[in-house]
Amino acid sequence: MTNFDLTPLFRSTIGFDRFANMLDSVSQFDGNQNYPPYNIERTDEYHYRISLAVAGFAEKDLTVDVKENVLSVQGKRDPEPDEVQYLYQGIAGRSFERHFQLEENVEVRGARLESGLLHVDLERIVPEEKKPRRIAIVNAKMKSDAKVIDAKQKAA
Repeated sequence: MTNFDLTPLFRSTIGFDRFANMLDSVSQFDGNQNYPPYNIERTDEYHYRISLAVAGFAEKDLTVDVKENVLSVQGKRDPEPDEVQYLYQGIAGRSFERHFQLEENVEVRGARLESGLLHVDLERIVPEEKKPRRIAIVNAKMKSDAKVIDAKQKAA
């Protein structure tokens, strides 16, 4: 495993002390797992989609859960009847469990199965207090004016 030195990042940022912990937790979820293959796409500034290739799985075989900012996708098929004999089996139908760490403000909006792909739609919700805002600059001699400006802005 590669270790990253995040010290330069911490010199110029505030509040990102959980970043290293998040990187460590993400690495434990992967576990060198490569089945099923998936894509993560950004459809616009606030929307994302995870698409997993789940050929051979039906809706009843798949489970999508979110717990503590971790999206879990599980697939478990019923066993094939004993009378089925494959000459060649190239379509993997084995059970799987795949985890994705979500940012605190990312919510799952829905999931659908289409043409052998499971699409999980996500949306990043930006709270009002985290949206950009302009801060008024006032003269240091007029500290009482700062309160008036602040009160006027709250009333607006």
